[in-house]
This record gives sequence, structure tokens and C-alpha cells, in this order.
Amino acid sequence: MSDPFIQANTNGHLHSAREPSIAPLNRGFLYGDAIYEVWRTYHGIIFAWEEHWLRLQRSAEALSMRLPMGAEQMLEEIRRTVNAFRASSAHRGEVYIRLQISRGTGPIGLDTALVDRPEFVLLVQANADLSEEKLRRGLRLSVATRFRRNPSECLSPAWKTGNYLNNLLCFREAKSRGADEVIILNLAGEVTEAAVCNVAFVENGTVLTPPISAGILAGVTRGLLMETIAADAGIAMREAAIRPADFRRMEECCLLSTTKDIAPVSAIDDVEFTVGPDTISSRLKAAFAKYALDYAARYSSQQV
Repeated sequence: MSDPFIQANTNGHLHSAREPSIAPLNRGFLYGDAIYEVWRTYHGIIFAWEEHWLRLQRSAEALSMRLPMGAEQMLEEIRRTVNAFRASSAHRGEVYIRLQISRGTGPIGLDTALVDRPEFVLLVQANADLSEEKLRRGLRLSVATRFRRNPSECLSPAWKTGNYLNNLLCFREAKSRGADEVIILNLAGEVTEAAVCNVAFVENGTVLTPPISAGILAGVTRGLLMETIAADAGIAMREAAIRPADFRRMEECCLLSTTKDIAPVSAIDDVEFTVGPDTISSRLKAAFAKYALDYAARYSSQQV
């Protein structure tokens, strides 16, 4: 069976993602000197466009990197790319949108002055929601033991960069044990996040999630839940330092991400959690779905 079609847009040139499009001297390829963001659509509307764009700007500023264009221009490039994807794939459902920006292409060398123009690549594909079985049974996670989260003082996980080897190796370890995702600890032994998701737990009816200071990405879904969605649903949510020894007193666990919003977790290694329609996690997911529906009605200008 062939792989699903992925539409690419490299610096304005539309093409299949299987076709080469960047030079071997591109710094994103050579050094991971790049940043990225991922959006998805709900009801055909790009969700949380501004929140993701602001985080992209913060990542660029942290790396002293220029963006190749402003938000409105990039939104038009995204529309072109989504339209091309739909024309080539006949997919009419929700889409995944990834924007990667590199510092550019230039001679070999670490000096950032060797390049003068940032470059971008857009990738669009069908958004892969969790299957009904995974939603019903929950995901199984495993704690990485070989590697820890790289500390913020070295390369901050709050920056969404092209340097993903730390996450990749931790994820690979968990997958080798049959898990769906990984729990990564920091050097102090505290829970940070999963490879591509934030994580949250439920204790005595309150949702707990590790603080940014633990060494995590400031996830957009996590932020929206903490700022408005959880409280509007009558659910208490706060930051808290969490260690593996705390898992057994937690009633529930879930992952928080852009592409899958709230995903239930049934176990972390040998510790099991409650999964099902009567859980706090399920209430959070329903509240998020309502927020996404209301968002789509308010931001019809972001339709793609």
C-alpha cells in the first residue's frame, strides 16, 4: 500500500513532498538550524492560528532568526498548499499543517552570517485523529530511562526547533517496549512531557500538569485548557511538579496536543489509570470540542 499523499510548498513552489526541494547546504538540513509550528483544522478552520504564530515568533527571536514573511502572507501560502493538497488527494476532512523555517542556505560553517535569507517549507496532509479503539482503550506510555530531557540552560524545550533528537531517542526507547508514547524526565527526575505532547494527570478531581520550568514546550492546547476551557467546564487545573513515584495516586492521565487535543492514557508502564466516558479527561475533551466549534464560528476568515 502506498504512503498517503503529502503536499509540499518550498519557498512558494508547490510540489509533492516526495520530490527534493532544498539544497544540501540548507542549514536546517546541515545543523538543525530551524524552527517549526504545526496547526490543524477543526470544521475546515485553522485552529489557534494566532497562538501558534506568536509561538513561532518567540522561537525565531530566541534563535535570532528572521521569518521569511508576515502572518497574512504565510496564511495565503498555507491556503494555496491546502488547496493543492485537496486537489491532488480528494481529501475533504481535517488537515495537518506543518511550517518549517530554516535560517537559509549558504557555505558550510557555523557562522550565522553566512546566510542572508530564511527559507520555508510547508507540509499538508490529512490529520490523523486517534482511532475509536484508542480513544476507548487509552494509550500506553513508558518512562524513558536511558535519556533525560535536555535542560533549558542548554537548549530550551520551550523553543520549537529542528533539533528533535532528544525527543526521538526517548520515543524510540518507549516504542521498543511496545508503548504508544514516552514520558520524559528532567535531570531532577521530574516528569516533563511526552515526545510530541504535553501530559496531564487527575488527582482528586483536579487536573495537574508539569510547569514550564520543568523543561517543557508551552503547548497551545495545554495553554487554552489552563486559561479558559477547564475553568469554563467547572474543572480545576493547575501546574505541579510530578515524579514517577506519584503515578500510583493519580486517577487519570491524558496527553495534550495540537493534532489530537486530549488523548486518554490507560497506563504508564505497570501503573494503570481510569479511562472512559465518565472521567475528567473525557469532560475536558468534550469541553475542548465545544471550544473548537465556537472558534470555527468566530474565525471563518481562517477557513482553508
